[in-house]
Amino acid sequence: MRTTVLGGAMLPHAPQFFTQPDTEDKAVIASVQKVGAEIGEGLRALEPDLWIIFSNDHAEQFFHQAAPPFTIHVGGEATGRFAGRDFRWQVPGEIGLELVRNLYSQGFDPAFSSTAKIDYAIGIPLTHLGHTAPVLPIYVNAYLPPQPPMERCYAFGQAIARAVTSLGLRAVVLASGGMSHFPGTDRYSNPELAWDMRVMEKLREGKLKSLIGFDEAELDDTGNIELRCWACAAGALGERVPDIAQMDPSWHHNYASLGWFGGARDAATPHYPSTKPELVALVSALHSLAHEAAAREGYVADPAGYAARYKLTGEQARALTAMDVPAMVAMGTHPLVPFLANMQLQQLRRKG
Repeated sequence: MRTTVLGGAMLPHAPQFFTQPDTEDKAVIASVQKVGAEIGEGLRALEPDLWIIFSNDHAEQFFHQAAPPFTIHVGGEATGRFAGRDFRWQVPGEIGLELVRNLYSQGFDPAFSSTAKIDYAIGIPLTHLGHTAPVLPIYVNAYLPPQPPMERCYAFGQAIARAVTSLGLRAVVLASGGMSHFPGTDRYSNPELAWDMRVMEKLREGKLKSLIGFDEAELDDTGNIELRCWACAAGALGERVPDIAQMDPSWHHNYASLGWFGGARDAATPHYPSTKPELVALVSALHSLAHEAAAREGYVADPAGYAARYKLTGEQARALTAMDVPAMVAMGTHPLVPFLANMQLQQLRRKG
């Protein structure tokens, strides 16, 4: 089933974007704001029915009382305040509840909230995108151990994509956070730029699933615990090359901005495809040549006669008679079968 997740983004949310202290390079902030606005324009052009944002909680709401791995907002609105700014976004709560029900049926047990607040982790990227329409927040536990592993976050994102597709909703998915930073620790001024650039290289190639290869220890050691939100979005997006991928390092935080708004892409044709119904007869003929001595002897004696034993189209019969391997592969035949058949025939002819 083709996904209805049309696109998405992964964006930073450092509080300095709003507080703008003297320690910050204003050109870096401006660059992040500019690329965020560009990504927002591209996403709005898709005209999605639903915007979803995966975001961590900064030890504010899901900490002392309960720390679920995933929490979906099901209220009518979400509000918050930071650095003199008031946040208020409408929330499609009924859709949130439908997602909860759907995820339960898929084997996930997300928590849900009608009153969860929006902090800068959600407010900043939505502001940079210029997004004012309703948005569905999904909170991911990134900071309080034990956190969900990256594999689980990716699988959760996949489940979200299946859910919105089954509901017929054209959606975009956003991830807030990242990359490397160490707030509140003695490593704050030493983000891991080299590590981040290696990860970004994979993402630029569209290899989003590469995120699941990082375990809890590596994420913590490189200041990338917030990439759990990215893994959720990656699972929902699948393997897609971003339309925008930009890195803006600062002295305390590597700001990565990625955007996908080219729409869902068809899967690449594999080198080794499944057998189409219309190719069964041809594959059967080739399989016999690859594995049966009597079939090979009959073919060598009379290639056209051998082909006539099978219900082939004219094009298939001509390709089989000439043992035109490239032509049969171009038809969609699994390439290993004509390769093996031709190899066995060549060996038989050499012996003859």
